[in-house]
Amino acid sequence: MEPDWIWGLVGGVLIGLGGAAYLLGNGKIMGASGIIGGLIDGSGRDTAWERLAFLAAVAVVPIVLTPLYNVEITTHLTPNLFVVVVAGLLVGVGTRIANGCTSGHGVCGISRFSLRGIVATVFYILAGGITVVLFRHILGVI
Repeated sequence: MEPDWIWGLVGGVLIGLGGAAYLLGNGKIMGASGIIGGLIDGSGRDTAWERLAFLAAVAVVPIVLTPLYNVEITTHLTPNLFVVVVAGLLVGVGTRIANGCTSGHGVCGISRFSLRGIVATVFYILAGGITVVLFRHILGVI
């Protein structure tokens, strides 16, 4: 099996375990956009400590684990900073419109057989595919 596939599998398992732990720990769905959004709009003030702990873990755990695996990390991120910023903003807007993100709808929603999560996942995967075809293959921006 390709090493990239193994790392993808490991990452997927860890995200699934994180979602299960978050649900079992506090009875809430692990949706990153909702966790961040609650901090930004103030609706999550009563659970700010757990939201900040989650975000800190998302940032710190990869930094801590990277030296243990001794692998070179490569990305295919475009060097065009404008494209990166616009893409990030569009993802943020999309998650607000969809009332959730890939972790909330895709990981936690599908695993709970949520029709809303399944439909949202189908649409954001379709939108991502169309975006790649348009911006990479037709326009050549990324």
